Amino acid sequence: MEIRPTTDEDLDVFVDTVHAAFGRFPETPVDGGGLWWSALETDRCLLALTADGRPVGTAATHAFELTLPGGTLVPAPGVTAVGVLPSHRRQGVLTAMMRHQLAESRARGEFLSVLLASEASIYGRFGYGPATYTQRLTVQRHRAALAAPRARRTADAPATGPDNGSIDVLPRTRCDEMLEEVYDRYRRAQPGALSRPHRWWALRAGQPPISPAPRYIAVHRDTDGVPDGYASYSIDDGTLAVDETIAVDDAVFTALARFVLGHDLVSQVVFHHVPPQHPLRRQLADFRAGEVSGDMDWLWVRLLDVPRALTTRGWFVDGELVLDVEDPFLGEHGRYLLTVRDGTAHCVPTDREPDLSLDVSDLGSVYLGGTDPSTLVRAGHIRAHRPDAAPRADALFRADRTPHCLHWF
Repeated sequence: MEIRPTTDEDLDVFVDTVHAAFGRFPETPVDGGGLWWSALETDRCLLALTADGRPVGTAATHAFELTLPGGTLVPAPGVTAVGVLPSHRRQGVLTAMMRHQLAESRARGEFLSVLLASEASIYGRFGYGPATYTQRLTVQRHRAALAAPRARRTADAPATGPDNGSIDVLPRTRCDEMLEEVYDRYRRAQPGALSRPHRWWALRAGQPPISPAPRYIAVHRDTDGVPDGYASYSIDDGTLAVDETIAVDDAVFTALARFVLGHDLVSQVVFHHVPPQHPLRRQLADFRAGEVSGDMDWLWVRLLDVPRALTTRGWFVDGELVLDVEDPFLGEHGRYLLTVRDGTAHCVPTDREPDLSLDVSDLGSVYLGGTDPSTLVRAGHIRAHRPDAAPRADALFRADRTPHCLHWF
């Protein structure tokens, strides 16, 4: 079997093969773009070929940036379009492509990789762990009133009360540049968020509001008239569905939520892709008016260089841990002393006794601060060698904000 990068001439073969792997047919091109695969970068796509040259597998990555806790932006190849023809499954094709892909990422100097898992049982064996989560919040319109905030606004507590900005409603076709600019501003401050390269917006290659699907956009502007948030929504059979809400702070999110919750002639409002523990449910006058559902994993993270990854993200408490990390897929093992002082981390090999023993996939899960190490200890994934090891790890890995990813790829 041969695994090789594609060329521009291979694009049709690549697209046909990945669709056949999932038992689907490529979409018919439409005016305005909107084909999910049109944003693929051919030099980052792989084809698996049999000895006689027949394509049987595909894999690709997008060149994204990931925002880490503390606001550092790092290259993050986003794995996508992974498929093997049904006739060639369980023959090592997927494993070979994953090894090839990780080797390419390392060769480019990338120290982590990310993906969205079509099935949760597939990618753990390749070293990926779920790192961000998302859920759906449904609010019945007749119970949608927001309570007056009780906490006094201070410099340390972002305002979520009365908003002095304004909201306009525009059709999706009139806000291309604004959507791109506001999303980029948001993702640079949100741990776990991925960039949306300009080509995605230009080609409409994604889900709403990137795609050409008809949507209305509620645009929030600050007191100077500068857009600082938006909500993309549609209405069908009495349900107002919000694809995504982008806001530079909680006050803007609250203003957009108040707007869609006050929309006439709808029976319920569904907010898709709300971060776990988001304050919106607590802001409802009737707490039970917000029904949480669709709780699921979203972004999975795989570390390729543990010391570099740990010293690049931001840290918010001082501490020390010895981590014994196994990487079965790549056949690697390392024991590292992680020391954090005044927000700066040092990570070096050590022969000290470990505080925690864990798989690289579990380290990927806790890396962004969205999964507590103690949860994985209780689940039997991580072994704690000292009683205080898990609480210390929880405090150390906790992020400045709950990591969240909205981007679909």
